[in-house]
Amino acid sequence: MPKPATKRSRRPALQAGAGPRARNRRLEKSAATREAILAAALDEFAARGFAAARLDDVARRAGVAKGTIYVHFRDKVTLFEELVRSALVPVIAAAESAPIADMPLRLFAERLIETFVREIYGTRRKDVLRLIITEGERFPQLAHIYYREVIARALKVLRAVVQRAVARGEIGDDALLHFPQLLIAPGLVGVIWDALFARFEPLDVAAMMRRHLDLLFEALERRRT
Repeated sequence: MPKPATKRSRRPALQAGAGPRARNRRLEKSAATREAILAAALDEFAARGFAAARLDDVARRAGVAKGTIYVHFRDKVTLFEELVRSALVPVIAAAESAPIADMPLRLFAERLIETFVREIYGTRRKDVLRLIITEGERFPQLAHIYYREVIARALKVLRAVVQRAVARGEIGDDALLHFPQLLIAPGLVGVIWDALFARFEPLDVAAMMRRHLDLLFEALERRRT
């Protein structure tokens, strides 16, 4: 008759069952630490600029040891790159996967404004864009990261939509095909204005961007006729 299992013989099974839970807890803790570091980095970059921001201060804001930052990120540039990817790339990815093939250009442009105001101008993502505007010239690597991860992909979407609009005869002028930046330019003006002058004269960026669309499409309509 087989002997009943002892506590010692059952212990390995209990440990094996706890293994996945322990790994999940470690992964969750690591992800939370990573998010805390990214949030602290955004605060430091926004407050001090990229050059003056120190990883010691990022670590202090995040509540971690400085060495913990290096567990997740190679250096300050890598930290900024991941900040761009985590904050802005999901917005671009959503635009790339949106069902816009048959969407009229004017409707697309209106949706673009709504997305920009809601997802960028109205959030901390605006601080990342502001950092690029103010420090991209001094740190070309930052500008290149932002261009590669955000601008180039956004321009590809814009050009594809404009190309279809031209092919369908919605607009008779190909200016937007060559200069798709015209659609979003007022948003950049809004970011700059907010940083420098909003305390003296607030600006309704959404209303300005809609009015810009009115003027732009009125001009395109005149060119078609």
